[in-house]
Amino acid sequence: MIERYTLPEMKAVWSPENKFRVWLDVEICACEAMVQLGLVPPEALLEIKEKANFDIKRIDEIEAVVNHDVIAFLTCVGEYVGEASKYIHLGLTSYDIVDTALSVLMKKAGEKILARLEELQEAIKEQAVKHRYTLMMGRTHSVHAEPITFGLKMLLWLAETERNIERVKKAIETISVGRLAGAVGTYATIDPFVESYVCSRLGLQPARVSTQVLQRDRHAEYLTTLAIAGTSLDKFAIEIRHLQRTEVRETEEFFAEGQKGSSAMPHKRNPIIAERISGLSRLLRGNAVAGMENVALWHERDISHSSVERVIIPDSTIALDYMLFKCTEMIKKLFVYPERMFANLQLSHGLVFSQRVLIALVEKGISREQAYSLVQRNAMESWREGRDFKSLLKADAEVTGLLNPEEIESIFDYRAYLKNIDHIYSRFGL
Repeated sequence: MIERYTLPEMKAVWSPENKFRVWLDVEICACEAMVQLGLVPPEALLEIKEKANFDIKRIDEIEAVVNHDVIAFLTCVGEYVGEASKYIHLGLTSYDIVDTALSVLMKKAGEKILARLEELQEAIKEQAVKHRYTLMMGRTHSVHAEPITFGLKMLLWLAETERNIERVKKAIETISVGRLAGAVGTYATIDPFVESYVCSRLGLQPARVSTQVLQRDRHAEYLTTLAIAGTSLDKFAIEIRHLQRTEVRETEEFFAEGQKGSSAMPHKRNPIIAERISGLSRLLRGNAVAGMENVALWHERDISHSSVERVIIPDSTIALDYMLFKCTEMIKKLFVYPERMFANLQLSHGLVFSQRVLIALVEKGISREQAYSLVQRNAMESWREGRDFKSLLKADAEVTGLLNPEEIESIFDYRAYLKNIDHIYSRFGL
C-alpha cells in the first residue's frame, strides 16, 4: 500500500529554516578557509561555530528596516556571535552566499527527484513484465492501426523514464557548482582558495568563471529538465485518460472503497490523478520558460532573476516530486482490462490485418499498387457496412485467385504481432 503524499521532505528543502541553515554553512566554511589563509584567528572561528545561529522572526524584523535579506541574516547572526562576527562574510558579496547555497538546495532537490524517477521506473517495469503479451489495439491518429501489447506501451514509457533519469543526473551535475568570487567575479577581495575550499566542503565544483552570479543557463537547464520529465508524465497520463474513456475502457485508475467521483452522478469513476498530472505539467513548462527568461541579465548582474527564482525553483521541484509520487501510485495500482482490450481489437471486423493481406498478395507476384487496391476495396466495404473483412476477402474472386482459403485464414492470426516482442524486451534485459 502506498503512503499518502504529505510533501515533508521536498518542502523541507525549501523551508526558510533550511535556506538560512545552508547560508550559515557557506559562511562558516568560508571562515574555515580564511583561517587556513591566516585571515581569521582560529579562536574566532571556534567562537563563530559555537555561537552562530539565527532566528527567522528576527531576520524578518531586520529586513523590514534594511530591505536586504542577506544583510538582515548577517545582522541576526552577528547578534548571536558578538565580537567575532566581524570575520563573517569577510571579503564576500551577497551572491557568493546566495548562489552557492541555492546550488546546494537545487542539488538536494534534484537528488530527491531522481529517487522518485527510479521508483517510477520500477513501477513501469513491473507492468511491462506483467503485460508483455497482453494484446491491445495500437492506434495512430486515434484510429485503430495494428495490434501491439500493453507491455510494449509500458516498455516505451520505461525507455522515456530512463532518459529522464539521465537528464536529471546531468542537470544535477550542471547545477552542482558554487562561486565565491566577489562583487564581479574577479576575486579582488577574496582568495580563490576560499571558493575551492567551500565548494569542496559542500559537494560542489567551483564555477570556472562567473560574474556576481552563476550564469542562469545552468538554472534554465535544470528547470527545463524538470519540465521535460513532467511532460513525460503528462504523456503517460493522457494515454491513461484516453484508455479510460467509457467507449474504450481498457485501463482505469484505481478507485478506492468509499471514493466518490461526482457530487451529482454516483456512477462516475474519473481519471482524476491523470488529469491532475496533466494540469501540473503546464506549470512546469511555464516555469521553464521563466527560467530561460532569466538567462539574459544585464552586464555582470541585475536582480530581475531573483524574484522569479524564489517561486519557480521551489515550485517546480515540489510539483514534480508530487507528480512523480502520484504517477507511480497510479501505475502501480492501475486497473488493466485485457478482455476489453481483446474485444476492442475486433471492433473493426478484422481490418487490422489489412497490411498482412497486402504483403501476402504482393508475395504472390502482383504489384503493390494492384494489391493495395484489392485490399482497400474490401476494407472500405467492411468499414461502410460493418461486415467481416476476412469473409469479404474470401468472397472476392480476384483475391481468391491469388490466395486460397487456408492462406487467408493463416493471415488472420494475432500471434503474428507477438513474434518479435521478446526481441524488443531483450534490449532492456527483460
